[in-house]
Amino acid sequence: MGGLVLELLRPRAPDALIDEDAFANDEFMPYWAELWPSGLALARSLPERLDGVQVVELGCGLGVPALTAATHGARVTALDWAEAAVELLRVNAERNAIELRAVHTDWRRFSGRFDLVLGADLLYEQRNAEALLALLPALAPEVLLAEPGRPHASEFFARAEEQWRIDRVGESVYRLRLTRKR
Repeated sequence: MGGLVLELLRPRAPDALIDEDAFANDEFMPYWAELWPSGLALARSLPERLDGVQVVELGCGLGVPALTAATHGARVTALDWAEAAVELLRVNAERNAIELRAVHTDWRRFSGRFDLVLGADLLYEQRNAEALLALLPALAPEVLLAEPGRPHASEFFARAEEQWRIDRVGESVYRLRLTRKR
């Protein structure tokens, strides 16, 4: 990420955050608590200047891409369905003197209009692939998606090619540019 240094607080033991009741309701797992290689790859792939660009990060977890985009001048909204992730992102943003908007919500049901969508490792479940295909065209004309090769990724990209120009721009990072509206 160039010369950018972020001081992040993280849960010491993400496995300790597993809640069987939360899993029974929508298969919730504390994926947010891990520092995933895809999130780091996405952060590294961001342009150095994003002055004034409206950015949304879906399923932000620890929010490294969102924090990085904000330091590059973007106006960032970061979403996660784990309330603890959103709270910790707010703490880490303040800790690093970074301004962003952190929102506790299920990104699959989010609406808004942005210039750029960020997402890292979102295709770990089929239902997420379907949700992304439906959601992305309504959110922004451009997407940076870090995808390490999850089982549903190839089908997602094959279907996404119907509306998006897709280019690989970094280590497991893809740029999608909307070619036609729905």
